[in-house]
Amino acid sequence: MLTPANGVTAVRALLVLIMVMLVGRTATAAVATAALLLAIIAAVLDGVDGWLARRTGTASAFGARFDMETDALMILVLSVLVWRHGKAGVWVLAGGLMRYAFGAAAWLLPWMNRPLAPTWRAKAVKVAHDVGLCVAIAPIVPWPLSAVAVGATTLALTWSFAVDVGRLREK
Repeated sequence: MLTPANGVTAVRALLVLIMVMLVGRTATAAVATAALLLAIIAAVLDGVDGWLARRTGTASAFGARFDMETDALMILVLSVLVWRHGKAGVWVLAGGLMRYAFGAAAWLLPWMNRPLAPTWRAKAVKVAHDVGLCVAIAPIVPWPLSAVAVGATTLALTWSFAVDVGRLREK
């Protein structure tokens, strides 16, 4: 269903797809800057779509899932770009693959498929990881500072996913 909020998420998804096209480009400051600007716009719009869904009374399970999967793809693409630009080691892909590993685990472990209420912790860590990836891809941030920025937020993301796994296990 195309609601105003889902329309904003669709714009975000389009921005992420443009970022996907940057993955195959030679790692230059111009490519990194383009990725950074697209990521910042998509991140700002991420705050708009949820607000809009609540404001218009059109929040839905589909919209929440569309939003979450767009977030996950953006984190994966940014992780790949950070790695390809030499701003962090291949380990940076762990943050980008975490959502997909979580989904795969739910196929193997039925208790992981239980509903999980959103938390401010998860939202804050997701935003922090977005910021860490943006800092890392920024051309003015040199390695190893880029690796430290994204490393800290990848650790926070790992902790947040572990907390959610624990919450699901206790249910």
